[in-house]
Amino acid sequence: MQVLLIEDDLDLGQATLMGLQQHELQVTWVRNLERAGATLQRQLVDAVVLDLGLPDGDGVEWLAQQRKRGMALPVLILSARDGLGDRLRGLGEGADDYLVKPFALDELVMRLRAIWRRSHGQKLPTLCGLEHDAAAMQLRQDGQPLTLTQTEYQLLLALLRRQGAVVSRSHLEDLTRGGVSASSLDVHMSNLRRKLAPDTFRTLRGIGYALIIRP
Repeated sequence: MQVLLIEDDLDLGQATLMGLQQHELQVTWVRNLERAGATLQRQLVDAVVLDLGLPDGDGVEWLAQQRKRGMALPVLILSARDGLGDRLRGLGEGADDYLVKPFALDELVMRLRAIWRRSHGQKLPTLCGLEHDAAAMQLRQDGQPLTLTQTEYQLLLALLRRQGAVVSRSHLEDLTRGGVSASSLDVHMSNLRRKLAPDTFRTLRGIGYALIIRP
């Protein structure tokens, strides 16, 4: 799981980063909302851990804005604000869970995995005629099952999850277990293109790939 940790406190951020990594989670740590937004634009993220009192804004207001823009990632608020009103406000503005500081690292990890499982089981939007059957681990296009290798399945699912946004080459290369090389990524994407309807995804040379949103 790739986690975006938004925490401005240096000591707590470092400790949380190391603790999550010890639980075999991949973590990107940023200390303000501007960097958080930039990270979401360029990087695949599975879940967000969000502090509230940040130097360039309020975490709850930022979360509300992200939800209005269509961000569907699971978000866990991690804050010292322990009042009932604070918790209700955070959950009401789109947080999937709320954990009060100080916290036990094991509990944070379990809660993160729980919200990720819940979000992973949700139905993804249908784009380019693509539908995801999570239970069967199968993708269909225009109602027809696609015959895909495991790598092709993971790559196409990553494009679908980004809902038309660009997925960088580096993240697609790192996506599958063991990773794929730059040259083999091109081969996989070429094979995918032959199996899909015309103009399903576009190539941004040297940058990445994105689904083409049908009108």
